[in-house]
Amino acid sequence: MDWRQILVLLLIFVPLERLFPARSEQKMLRAHAFTDTVYLLVNSWVIRLLALALILPFLDFIDARAPRGVQDFVGGLPFAVQLPLAILVADLGFYLHHRLFHAVPALWRLHAVHHSIEELDWLAAHRIHPLDQLFSTGMSALPLYALGFSAEVMAAHALIFFLHSHLVHANTRLGFGPLDWLIASPRFHHWHHANAEDAHDRNFGGQLLIWDRLFGTLNLPADLPSHYGIDDPMPSTYPRQLAWPFLSQTRKQSA
Repeated sequence: MDWRQILVLLLIFVPLERLFPARSEQKMLRAHAFTDTVYLLVNSWVIRLLALALILPFLDFIDARAPRGVQDFVGGLPFAVQLPLAILVADLGFYLHHRLFHAVPALWRLHAVHHSIEELDWLAAHRIHPLDQLFSTGMSALPLYALGFSAEVMAAHALIFFLHSHLVHANTRLGFGPLDWLIASPRFHHWHHANAEDAHDRNFGGQLLIWDRLFGTLNLPADLPSHYGIDDPMPSTYPRQLAWPFLSQTRKQSA
């Protein structure tokens, strides 16, 4: 991630969290903020290298087998039609990936790195294992590529997802008002991170609530959770957290 992206995030989310905090007592330099800053600075480069090695080969496979008629139809739709359709399709891929990474023990250990966060803010969005992020991106973006969405639409979706993913992790009480029934809000995603038994395996959608409503995994109390994180101890440094899924044999389900 380059300095311009970081500057944009700082200019948006630091004032947002200071002016409209969900938890006013939470400090900006919270516990483990240094480790999550390392994720911010390093993770994107690791993920790019993994994507070059593991995702790019799939593009030739898709190009050889994708239905041309469907691609021509989707690619010919107006931008204003393509973009919401792309968000819907990509969020289904994200939902399926997310649910799978909660259900399969070996995959959960990768995803548990992200769930080990005990104080949510915009920076917490970056604490994610690179392999977890790689699969999430693949499950969201490859269907868009296969269906023929335009490059402009895919870029717009990527930008929206980038900003939205920081918002839903942010320490803010703001939501989308009457659209909270449709669009993932910080309250919706905070409950996904709750370390509470009645919140386990709920709220898998990244941007929308539609798939959680359809598949019966929606959980949206009026208040905010009292505790976040997982029961297993997590190392405090970036290298040890990346190694943890391969060294840990236990699985304590989080939300």
